[in-house]
Parts: sequence; structure tokens; C-alpha cells
Amino acid sequence: MDDTNQTVVNGFILLGLSDVPFLQVMFFLMFLAMYITTLLGNLLLILAVRLNTQLQTPMYFFLSTLAFIDICFSSSIVPQIMVNTIAPGRIITVLACAAQMFISLVFGTTECLMLAVMAFDRYAAICKPLHYNIIMSRRLCIMLNTGSWAICIINSTIHVAFTFQLPFCRSHRVNHFFCEVPPFIRMSCKDTWSNEVAMYTSAVSIGTCSFSFILMSYVRIIFTLVNISSTQGRQKAFSTCTSHLTVLSLCYVTTMFMYLHPRSMHFPETDKVVSILYTTVTPMLNPIIYSVRNTEVINTVRRMFTKN
Repeated sequence: MDDTNQTVVNGFILLGLSDVPFLQVMFFLMFLAMYITTLLGNLLLILAVRLNTQLQTPMYFFLSTLAFIDICFSSSIVPQIMVNTIAPGRIITVLACAAQMFISLVFGTTECLMLAVMAFDRYAAICKPLHYNIIMSRRLCIMLNTGSWAICIINSTIHVAFTFQLPFCRSHRVNHFFCEVPPFIRMSCKDTWSNEVAMYTSAVSIGTCSFSFILMSYVRIIFTLVNISSTQGRQKAFSTCTSHLTVLSLCYVTTMFMYLHPRSMHFPETDKVVSILYTTVTPMLNPIIYSVRNTEVINTVRRMFTKN
């Protein structure tokens, strides 16, 4: 039976992060701690927004949406990593692999668009405060949210369909820890030019364009903040913007490196580290970064645990 038939019948073997027993235990404990932190942090953030009526604003609507995305994005990848780290067999069926690729792509790309939407929300709040409620109407918030999901679902469907039409005749062993598009394109013995063009086009249109939009929004925000006379108001606005910029820098830089770097710069171990940053570290840090400097969220969470 050749590799192609093995791929069809048995699925793929995810090589994971390490074959050293001690490191496997360390990786398992590390990912377990990160996953629990991700779930608790994002769930608390969603509950805080739901329970505090003062947080029923567009900013917190998008923030709770981001928290939901982070929970689902992390859940589509991290449990698989933990199982593969300690399990003797690391086989994943073709259907399960395609499902994981689709789900992780949907939530990963939606997070990129949601960060851009949040940048627009901050621009409207800081640069157009008198017209903020008119600009960020309930209808627009729903349209931005729904539009982001629709674009990313269509995008993910196309990429998964293109990827699994390829013949994986080189090997059915995937030198990665979850099913992601770039490693699978490199496994194919067929000319993957069209797949790479589709991947680069998607990365540029969703990732680079969103990042450029965010940068333009923050340039306007910075100019506006410089002219704020109130020191307290300037500090609060800077605090919110700094949190947002910290998250998006980690998210966009790592994602664009993974999906835009050429084959000549492909190093499996480096790709694994970069993937860990945007698939596990970013979802864990998002609620922490957004909550640490947010007194409304902190006070709401504190009341949740101290209320009799």
C-alpha cells in the first residue's frame, strides 16, 4: 500500500512537538495550564459583560465576541495537542483533520477581522465621541459581526476544499501538531501553485488589509489623544489602545509570518513555535490584557465572587 492509499485509509500522523518522554509531560502540563487559563479568563469576561448593564456597549459587545472566538479557537486545537502529546498513536482521520482545519481557520480569521472592527470602534469612540452612538448603532454592530463570520466561513470552506483535493503522496506524516494549511500544501507531490496563490491572496486580503486598516485607525486615534486636554482622559484612552495594540501585534505578526513566508524560509520547528503563539498564547492573553487595565470589568468580576 503506497503513501497515498495510507493517507486515504488511515488518515494522517501528527508528529507533534517532541518524542522525548520528559518533554512530552512538560508540554502536556504547559498546554493544560494555558487551556484552563484561556477558558476561565474568557468565560469570566463574557459573564462580566452579560451581568453588568453598564457594559452593554458596542466595545464590550465586540470584546465578548472576541472572548467567545478565543474559547472556540483554543478548543479546536489545544485538546488535540494534549492528546497527541501523551498518546502513543497520533493518527487523525481525514474527516477529523478537515474539520479541525476548517474550524480553526474560521475562528482564526474571524479574530483578525474582529480586531479590525474593534479598532474602528475605538476610532469612533475617541475621534468622534459626539457621534459615537449614531455611528456604532446596533444595526451596524450586528452587520459587522455577521459580515466577519460570513467572510471567514466562505474563506475557510474554499481553503479546506482546495487543500484536501491535493494528492498527499510524499508522506502521510505531518510535521506539525494540528491540521493547518501550510504544512499540508508542502506535503503534496502535485504542483501547488494555485493553492499557494489562494493562501497568499487570503492572507493579504484578510490579514494585511485588516492590519493596515488598524494602523490607519490608530494613527488618527493618536493624533486625537495628543489634543485631549484632560490628563486622566488621555491616560484612560491610551490604556485601552495600548491593550488593543498589544494583542493585535502578537496576533498579526505571527499569523502573517506563518502564511506569507516563502518556501525557502520554511523551517518546521520555527513554524511550530510561531503557530503556538497565535493558537494558544494569544487566546490566553486576550482577556488578561483587556481586563487588567479595565476597572469596570475588574469590579464586575470582583462582585461576582464577593456577592452574598
